Amino acid sequence: MTISITSLSKYSWFKIETGSMFIHIDPGYAGYFRTQRIPESELKDKADLVLVTHFHKDHLQAEALSKIRGPDTIILAPKRCAERIEGSYKIVKPGDKIKIGDINIRVIDAYNTLEGNSTRKLHHKGDGVGYLLEIEGKTVYHAGDTDFIPEMKHLGLVDVALLPIGGTFTMDITEALEAALTINSRIVIPMHISKADPAEFKKKLKSKSDIHALTLKIGEIYNLK
Repeated sequence: MTISITSLSKYSWFKIETGSMFIHIDPGYAGYFRTQRIPESELKDKADLVLVTHFHKDHLQAEALSKIRGPDTIILAPKRCAERIEGSYKIVKPGDKIKIGDINIRVIDAYNTLEGNSTRKLHHKGDGVGYLLEIEGKTVYHAGDTDFIPEMKHLGLVDVALLPIGGTFTMDITEALEAALTINSRIVIPMHISKADPAEFKKKLKSKSDIHALTLKIGEIYNLK
């Protein structure tokens, strides 16, 4: 079975389509929806599952959520997201293990560290999360906004890792490279790029490993087989 991963923002919004489910991770952006170049066609199918890493607007916008939410949509999010989510949702915390349909989900910590290269330490331990999804024997890791953290050493086999590289609020290219080599996934898709150069990240990763870095523009799709 092919699992498709579509980038829907320059931050960390991704749509994952399996054989039976539409999954959205971090439906958010900074600014206004009309300026984001998000293809409306990608939002026509209501989400079966929405995963939110934390409460910042570039990861969770009420307008974005309203466009993909249907009457049966399941939403998983940390406690602090309550102010941006109307109605009920399932509160998650690091360490949780959840099964939704055929999808196994592990909730992973995501935070800035004193040692990390992020220059603005806005993501405190316990406020945000990442997600490790096992789908039909394939594993996708969405790191959320984070520095390189010890929890990344214990993820197990990962096929695709979605890692921030932008610096400032998250790990930068140097730190993301360390994280990528530790996780050792087949594919790394850089996200939350900010002013970082994904081509530089790809070049450095290629020089140190066989891991393939793949940059997705908004609306571009990677098919995981």
